[in-house]
Amino acid sequence: MRVATWNVNSAKQRVPRLLPWLDQRRPEVVCLQETKLTDDAFRALLGGELAARDYEVALYGEVQWNGVAILSRVGLDNVVRGLPGAPGFPHQEARAVAATCGGVRVHSLYVPNGRTPDSDHYHYKLEWLSVLRDTVAAGPADVLVCGDMNIAPADADVFDPDAYVGQTHVTAAERAALARLTDLGLHDVVRDRWPDERVFSYWDYRAGMFHQDLGMRIDLILAGTPVADRVRAAWVDRAARKGTGPSDHAPVIVDIDTAPDGDIGPVVPPPSAGTPRRGRHKLPQAR
Repeated sequence: MRVATWNVNSAKQRVPRLLPWLDQRRPEVVCLQETKLTDDAFRALLGGELAARDYEVALYGEVQWNGVAILSRVGLDNVVRGLPGAPGFPHQEARAVAATCGGVRVHSLYVPNGRTPDSDHYHYKLEWLSVLRDTVAAGPADVLVCGDMNIAPADADVFDPDAYVGQTHVTAAERAALARLTDLGLHDVVRDRWPDERVFSYWDYRAGMFHQDLGMRIDLILAGTPVADRVRAAWVDRAARKGTGPSDHAPVIVDIDTAPDGDIGPVVPPPSAGTPRRGRHKLPQAR
């Protein structure tokens, strides 16, 4: 079973990229984030194309913002939209959907950004993550927690830790919240498989960040131990970030039981840019 997670940054804008990618990679399960469509609009846009590819669809969307989905060709049971008991800002946002696919409980998540440390939105993020942990803890060990976590787990997951000082995504409280989630027995399968490699999943559109490979790894697939033991490949499909009209995120792919493309490596293809010197680059918003 091939499972992928991808923040598409607008399903409507990404149709010319998404459908050919589905045909190329042929994942059995796909978690999407930032669909930015209501459920009815998503079905009108993509329902026919996905049905023709044998995907069932679980959706939780809203107008203009957020939005998550699960596409599955291996069943779609016990769908839950949202996180019961999660905080809102001020109202519940479309940031989580879960379903059982091929015997595995799959969560597609778009974790709140946090905006700036110690802001109201930052504290909302931490509260939301706490409810997520409780939700996953109450579920089965055969689980995949997938999505845009908006947290880089460690300094190795950003191109330059100095560039992120004072920013969200890297603060101690956010990383601690993520650690409390993984402490349930979840494995960061990409990092586990490639512990010393330079692996990113997101590159800002601005300032040539992608071409310089100045990115961060915030899109994760976390697997319960029974599922992690079945992983045969785990990689970032960097090629999907190239070309015309890409998302600013690349898909993360995990192959369970079999690896159709072999143990393909941490990045496809390897970045041509060298490792940047620490302290040399700034984030685009800080320029």
